Amino acid sequence: MSSTSKSPNALSTLIFASRWLQVPLYLGLILAQGVYVFLFGKELWHLLHQANQMGEQEIMLLVLGLIDVVMISNLLVMVIVGGYETFVSRLRLEGHPDQPEWLSHVNASVLKVKLALSIIGISSIHLLKTFIGAGNLGALPACNSEAYLKAVAAVGDVIKCSTMTSDGVMWQTIIHGAFILSAIGIAYTDKLMSGTPSKALSH
Repeated sequence: MSSTSKSPNALSTLIFASRWLQVPLYLGLILAQGVYVFLFGKELWHLLHQANQMGEQEIMLLVLGLIDVVMISNLLVMVIVGGYETFVSRLRLEGHPDQPEWLSHVNASVLKVKLALSIIGISSIHLLKTFIGAGNLGALPACNSEAYLKAVAAVGDVIKCSTMTSDGVMWQTIIHGAFILSAIGIAYTDKLMSGTPSKALSH
């Protein structure tokens, strides 16, 4: 009488256990999130102490920068929590009051769609910052000019000296559109594979 179920051999056990090699990667992402917390505090400190010396546009750009940091941090949380739950081990958060709603049905497809949507959100913030500064195309002050030094004093850090061009704005818009099309393609593929509307877009 042959048994249809067999115990995993040593090679199968080793291959399956190799998923734990991803743990240092997720721990590294946690440290990266700590760096973003530091960056957020630094930018917020500059905003609070230099607000009376900046115009509305400068304040808006700094606030958008803070939002950008928050959205990237949210993306990190999604990758850390969702990736660990999907590819390493269960977090066993059932019944926990702070369990994310999306975590209860997370899988590789849902995670891909949510990551794509998060990237679109981050790209939107960068594109909005570009559009706000589009009125000064080619007019960024030279690195040794008085206006540049004043901007450095207002922000409290060295500003990268580059000139915004119409081609740069165009390519950034095209890349953002490519992100949107990619997310639509991923969501549509997920819908075709599951035969139901994408859960990632409905939550």
